[in-house]
Amino acid sequence: MSESEALEPLPAAVPVFPLTGAVLLPRGVLPLNIFEPRYLAMVRDAMAATGAANRIIGMIQPKASGDPPPLYKVGCLGRITEYRETDDGRILLALVGISRFRVAAELDRDTPYRQVMTDYHGFADDRHDEDALDAASRASLEEALRPYLDARGLAADWEAVQSADDEGLVTALAGALPFDPAEKQALLEAPTLSDRAQTLAALMSFAAGPSSGSNSLQ
Repeated sequence: MSESEALEPLPAAVPVFPLTGAVLLPRGVLPLNIFEPRYLAMVRDAMAATGAANRIIGMIQPKASGDPPPLYKVGCLGRITEYRETDDGRILLALVGISRFRVAAELDRDTPYRQVMTDYHGFADDRHDEDALDAASRASLEEALRPYLDARGLAADWEAVQSADDEGLVTALAGALPFDPAEKQALLEAPTLSDRAQTLAALMSFAAGPSSGSNSLQ
């Protein structure tokens, strides 16, 4: 994202896509396969919107079951950067994260999808590159990853892991690893990249078991 895009005004209200386990972070990329009629309408309306709302939707997790389900208080705006309609009526798109937001209020609406008022207080730094992790935090993150993956029979391209930039690695792991919704939300709400990396390392170490602390990358 360019500096001019980063400084664009943010919308005061957004349509939201409640999706369990799907967490979008600033500058992260989230692919979506849209097929429900209400969300097809939401995406088409977002593509047609003008001003700050153009191509913008909010990703947020439902907090519990219900009709409609209650929402977590923090989500993330995503800009539609890729859009393709399929022959069977689906929409394939990619969202790039812009900024987190708090739900200030849910709007009464005549649309089939939900809409919320947005509060960006505390998230001003989301539209600027994060500071790099210190060496100890980066090492802790990598050291926690191997036993976590081993415990699940998963593999990783370790050369790619070790060469990835700090924010890219943390964002990719937060999005891809199968944490439960509350853990995903904790990663989203972590104030800084350093906090998110520490939370991520702690979640992986806890899930891998008590012996994981003695493992390290070779």
